[in-house]
Amino acid sequence: MKVLVSCEVHVDYGQVFVESGGGDCDLHDAFAGQEGVGLCGGGTDGTLLLLTGLRIGGVDFTAELHDSRPELDETWEEIVEVPFRPVSGETVLRQWNGKARWELGLEERDYRVRYSAVGMDAGRSKNVREDDEPPTDDRYLLQIWPAAPEPARLLKRTGRAAAYWHAFATSPVG
Repeated sequence: MKVLVSCEVHVDYGQVFVESGGGDCDLHDAFAGQEGVGLCGGGTDGTLLLLTGLRIGGVDFTAELHDSRPELDETWEEIVEVPFRPVSGETVLRQWNGKARWELGLEERDYRVRYSAVGMDAGRSKNVREDDEPPTDDRYLLQIWPAAPEPARLLKRTGRAAAYWHAFATSPVG
C-alpha cells in the first residue's frame, strides 16, 4: 500500500475531485448510472466527485493506492465503491477552488475506488470551518486498486448526510 495523500484538504460546497484529462464534472452527471450510490460519483469519464459533510473548510483526507482490493474496515460509517478509469497520464486530487492539487500517479487503466467517511453528520452540522478553528470530526479515505469494472455499490450507510446523497444519486435530474 502506498499513501498518495494524507493531509487537510479544503472543500467548497462539500466537494473534492479526482481528475484526469481536465474534464469538468457536473453534480448530476457524476452520479449517472449509480442508482442509490452517492458520496463518490464516477459517472463522468476520468473524473470522480467526492462529497463531504462539511460544506466549507478543511477536512482530514487520505488517499491510498493498493495492489489489490484492501480489507474492508467496518469502523468507517459510510462506505461506497465505484469503478474509475483515468483518461490521461496525469491524475490529480483537486480542491473545488483549484488552489491545491495532489498528483496521484495513476496509470490509464481500470481501477476500483472505495470512498469511506466517518463523522459526515458532524461536518454537516458544523457547515463551515474557519482556518483558525479546530478540525471537525469528519474524515475521509479514498482507496484505489487495479480492478476490472463492476457496478457501483453501497457497502455501508449510517448517517443522514450520506442518506441524502444516496437519495440524490437515485433522483431524476430536474
